[in-house]
Amino acid sequence: MQNEGYAATILVVDDEPEVRNLVAAIIDSLGYKVHTADSGEHALALHERLGVHIDLLVADVVPRGMSGPRLAERLGERQADLKVLYISGYDRAHVAQQYLLDRRANLLSKPFTVAQLADAVNALVTAKPHCRAAV
Repeated sequence: MQNEGYAATILVVDDEPEVRNLVAAIIDSLGYKVHTADSGEHALALHERLGVHIDLLVADVVPRGMSGPRLAERLGERQADLKVLYISGYDRAHVAQQYLLDRRANLLSKPFTVAQLADAVNALVTAKPHCRAAV
């Protein structure tokens, strides 16, 4: 499952420590640089402090505080080429309706397998900007 090429930088945002740490460990095992945050506010502060380009945001749709879509919007204001993979325990229809998420957004429903996460992350990191992965 190892990625090929440069080590992309991925920001994982989830308010559940077990989920956040597991997702980060899986992504790290793929060879990517991983940063984690427990909230949207923490993610924004971390992004500003680190001053690094984020190749992919992996965000829970419904963490405490700021929603994943709002976080993506705010980070997207700083970085127009931001790619996003949402993760959620809710189904796509609920997420789209409640959080005004485009039905074409990259969404991986919990629970997901290591292979599903790896495939989605690799597809998005290697996709051209504004492309969608088959998730």
